[in-house]
Amino acid sequence: MNTSTNSHCHSSSSSFQLRKELPPRTEGYNWAMIYNTASDGFSLQSLYRTMQDWECPVLLLLEDSSNNLFGALVSCPLKESEAYYGTGESFLFQFEPGEDVTDLVCYRWTGENMYFIKGDKDSISIGGGEGTIGLWLDGDLYHGRCRKCKTFDNTILSGTEDFVIKNLEVWGFVM
Repeated sequence: MNTSTNSHCHSSSSSFQLRKELPPRTEGYNWAMIYNTASDGFSLQSLYRTMQDWECPVLLLLEDSSNNLFGALVSCPLKESEAYYGTGESFLFQFEPGEDVTDLVCYRWTGENMYFIKGDKDSISIGGGEGTIGLWLDGDLYHGRCRKCKTFDNTILSGTEDFVIKNLEVWGFVM
C-alpha cells in the first residue's frame, strides 16, 4: 500500500487481508490511490476520466453511511461499455461488521456467467444474472445497491440492499 496516501476506508489490517486475496499479477506492486470521493468528488464521469490511462486491475473500497466496508476487485479499469467486460479474477468482498475490521469474506467467480463489469454514463454494475446486480453504483457515486448475483453468489455486501456511499476509494497497482 502507498503509505503516502491516507485512506478514509481501510486500515493496515484490512489492507493486509485484501493483499492476500489479490490476483498474482498484482504481487509486489504498490497500491496507488486513483480516485477518492473525499478529495475528487462524487462523479462517475470524473472517475471514468481518471481511469482512462490505467490498465491494471483496480480495487474499489466502499464505506456506506452505516460504516459497512465492502467492495470489489475488478480485472480491468472502469469505463463506459455497451456490454459486460472483465475476467474471472474479479471478485466482490465485504468485511464482517464489527468494531474492528477483522474478517474478510470474498465472493469469487462462480463460472455461471461472465457479467463482470458494465458501465454507462449513469451507473456502474459489477456482477449480475437473472435481473440482479451484485454491486451497483449510481452516476453521482452517492447511492448504491447490493444484491445476490449469479456471477459471484454473494450475500448483500452492505447492511441493506440500498445504501448511501460515505466514501469510495479506487486503488491501482504500480511499481
